[in-house]
Amino acid sequence: MKDGIHPKYGKTVVTCTCGNSFETRTVMGDTLSVEICSNCHPFYTGKQKLLDTAGRVEKFQKRYANLKAGAEAKTAKAKKA
Repeated sequence: MKDGIHPKYGKTVVTCTCGNSFETRTVMGDTLSVEICSNCHPFYTGKQKLLDTAGRVEKFQKRYANLKAGAEAKTAKAKKA
């Protein structure tokens, strides 16, 4: 391998928003901040946790509620015909 062309591969502390932190190795720097880790991710915990930021879930449900009602009306008309 050539000298001087590869990035430094050093220890890094990764900190999650849930408070969990662990040490790993990377070329990214000394510290990393992540939003979801294996302690709080639903795949690993088996729990569904909805993080609603600024009402995004409600906004989505309102936006697509009319679509669902329209689709049901279409199927009802198709059954009558």
